[in-house]
Amino acid sequence: MSVAPIRPPVRILGIDPGLRRTGWGVIDVEGNRLMFVACGSVETREGLPLAERLVVIHEGLLRVLGDYNPAEAAVEQTFVNKDGASTLKLGQARGVAMLAPATRGIAVAEYAPNQVKKTVVGAGHADKNQIKVMLGVLLPKANPQSADAADALAIAITHAHHRQAVALKMAVAR
Repeated sequence: MSVAPIRPPVRILGIDPGLRRTGWGVIDVEGNRLMFVACGSVETREGLPLAERLVVIHEGLLRVLGDYNPAEAAVEQTFVNKDGASTLKLGQARGVAMLAPATRGIAVAEYAPNQVKKTVVGAGHADKNQIKVMLGVLLPKANPQSADAADALAIAITHAHHRQAVALKMAVAR
């Protein structure tokens, strides 16, 4: 009889990009078990020029990467709204959110907002309160102080559930 090798937990960083506040959440995944590690947000001052705000986001995420050393990362895809300028600025924050882990050699998966909601709540059009309630069920030790941090944890959970499929797609694409 052979014994299956013991695999260490995989640490995942979820990022909810935003120009005012970029949420981040770190979880460990061991098999089907999810364990809360930490969460928070990187906040920028509204009066700063765009380039400086992007630097603040980048440096904040680099600190999180250094503090928690995740093996994988996931970012929410940009939600396109009616205001093109706002969408473009959000896209720039999202680019910085993807760049930070990529500079450390960490693969970054992307998930649509509806996929995150469907994975965590079971419905693609769930509201922020429903996400927070399910986070309490899935990660009882988590107590996100902002909706952005809660969303980032939801993104990390989504990646935990879909990471095998993402890895397979990336392998086939190469």
